[in-house]
Amino acid sequence: MDAGIRGSRAAGIRHHGRMTSVAGRPGPASRATAGVVPQEPSGRQDRRRAVRTAWNLAAVTVIWMTSLVVVALWVHGGGIQALLAHDAESLDTLGRLTGLVSANLLLYQVLLMARVPLFERGFGRDGMTRLHRTVGFWSFWLLVAHIVLITWGYAAQSSTDVFVQLWEFVWDYPGMLLATAGTLLLVLVVVTSVRGARRRLRYEGWHLLHLYGYLGVGLAIPHMLWTGADFDGSAPATAYWWTLWAVAAAAVLVYRIGVPLWRSLRHDLRVTHVRRDGAAGVTVRMSGRALDRLPARSGQFFVWRFLDGAGWSRGHPFSLSSAPSGSELEITARLTGDGTRRLAAVRPGTRVLIEGPYGGMTGELRTGSRLLMFGAGAGVAPLVALLESEDFASGAATLVTRDHDPHLAVREDAIRRLVARRGVRHFVLDGPRSQGRSPWLPATHAAWRGTDLLRYLEPDLDAADVYLCGADAWMDSLRADLIAAGAAPARIHREGFGG
Repeated sequence: MDAGIRGSRAAGIRHHGRMTSVAGRPGPASRATAGVVPQEPSGRQDRRRAVRTAWNLAAVTVIWMTSLVVVALWVHGGGIQALLAHDAESLDTLGRLTGLVSANLLLYQVLLMARVPLFERGFGRDGMTRLHRTVGFWSFWLLVAHIVLITWGYAAQSSTDVFVQLWEFVWDYPGMLLATAGTLLLVLVVVTSVRGARRRLRYEGWHLLHLYGYLGVGLAIPHMLWTGADFDGSAPATAYWWTLWAVAAAAVLVYRIGVPLWRSLRHDLRVTHVRRDGAAGVTVRMSGRALDRLPARSGQFFVWRFLDGAGWSRGHPFSLSSAPSGSELEITARLTGDGTRRLAAVRPGTRVLIEGPYGGMTGELRTGSRLLMFGAGAGVAPLVALLESEDFASGAATLVTRDHDPHLAVREDAIRRLVARRGVRHFVLDGPRSQGRSPWLPATHAAWRGTDLLRYLEPDLDAADVYLCGADAWMDSLRADLIAAGAAPARIHREGFGG
């Protein structure tokens, strides 16, 4: 062990951990017997994997079934024959197809924003985030293609200027004024979702603008049912489409409003303690009624609203930073914007509304006997909560943390307790990010091969479950090196953490 620590210091890695033994003496005991990790029966693990697979299959099936219906509607309406005509009707039918597919993708957008359990459990938070972004941009560009193709096709059929035809669409066709307003709102959402624009906006402002996506979709869809050739001549198709959108609207009302309000009233959360966490962080502790019945697990997050005055309606997503005890919940945030700075001024007794829990990066994903965790910035907090709630032998859990500036680190006291009492091995990789082949490393380690450092941090990658929480680009780079180093992709669990 002494040589290992000297080696890590020589490499520039700060190491705060204790191995299982030093010169034959056992290290600090964990809740598990030293050297033995209590594993769930394989049958229970198999059942959990089967349940996750079933949810994923159900979510994928819903997407494929609705997509096939869209194609069937287009084919039934003579889409293939019109496409083969190679005339203005071909432009028209391509416009219909892109419109149908765009509308179907907008439906998924609504359902993904509604946090329907089917998709939460089927894809996980990180998968939903990537899907939401991909589906959003595809639906937008297909919508643009729909407008261009339909206008061009109608103009060619009537020998009209395309701009005149577009003007006639907007003013003379039922529902088109609403669709135009909805399209402009969707353009606003897409523009503000581009990474460059997103970084320039405060979270509060971006989130408010993003909610206009609901209104944009609601305004853009009705014209399809009033004027669309695939619907106005088929009562079953019209009934199917209206029912689908009614279900989507109901999902928003139930899962974004009804369930959160019911849970907030039932558990009556109140702030009990607020304290600074490091140089630029704050930790808020809350208590409430029957919290043991709240289905919250370490690694998950809630959207929090503190009823402390004007602006309370702006929700903020924060992960649990300590294992839920059944009587208290705790979150830790970086002081980076108005919302988090306001959090530092919340007074004890303030009532709290919650939306969640969300996220699937929990201990239920474990299948190995060891833990290897990487947290960047505020992404350290949920990993600390996981380590507090999981069973592992002393020396069998490794936590790697990084911050651009070491003074910004959070949860340091909790990490020290985990090192001293549970035998967690803690490594620190601070500083500006490397520009080399492994950009998850700090610049001080640019000469290192990421795979070599990973094998040094965890020589037994085959037995480890790996948890990642940080910015997407950082996690992408780290995951690539983990797989190259021999980690099984199925044992790499990640959750994006904004910023």
